Amino acid sequence: MTTDEALYRRYLSGDEDALGTLMERYGTKLTLYLDGYLCDLHEAEDLMIEAFAYLIAKRPAIRDGGFRAYLYQSARHMALRLLHKKRAGNCFSLDALTEEPEARELVEETVQSAERARLLRTCMGELHEDYREALFLVYFEGLSHAETAAVMGKREKQVADLIYRGKIALRKRLEQEGITDAHNS
Repeated sequence: MTTDEALYRRYLSGDEDALGTLMERYGTKLTLYLDGYLCDLHEAEDLMIEAFAYLIAKRPAIRDGGFRAYLYQSARHMALRLLHKKRAGNCFSLDALTEEPEARELVEETVQSAERARLLRTCMGELHEDYREALFLVYFEGLSHAETAAVMGKREKQVADLIYRGKIALRKRLEQEGITDAHNS
C-alpha cells in the first residue's frame, strides 16, 4: 500500500489519480469527522471537498508522516471557522458511525449491538468536548497521539491525558447505563 505522503508527492508531480486515491482513502472518514462538529452532513461534505480543494490550490509542503494530521487539522480549522461564523455551539456527534449489520448476525445480536452503539453515542455526547474529540480521533479514526495533537492544536502529553481522563469518564457513564463490562475497553 502506497503511503499518503508518496501519493501526495505523486500528485504534486502531476499524477491526478494519486489525489483521487487520497480522496477515496479519506473522503468518507473526513466527512464523518466534520459532521461531528457541524451536525450537518451536507455541510460536512462541502468542507471535506474544500479541504481537498485547499490542497489542490495551495499545494502545501507536508512533512513525511504528516499528511493525515495535516488534512484533519485543515478540515478542523475550516469547521471551527464556519461554526464561529454561524455562532453555533459545538455538538460533536458519533451518530454517523453506525453501520448496517451483516446478514449472518442474529437478530438478538443486532439489537444488542445497536443498543450498545446508541449508549456509546449517548455517553460520548455527554463527555467534555476535548475528551470526546480525542477519543474519536484515536479510537474511531485511528490517528496516533502525535497526529491527534496536531489536529487538536495540543501537545502529545495533553492528548494522552485527554485520552486517559476521557476513557475514565466514558467508563463511568457506560457503567451508569448498565454496561458492566466497560472496564474491559
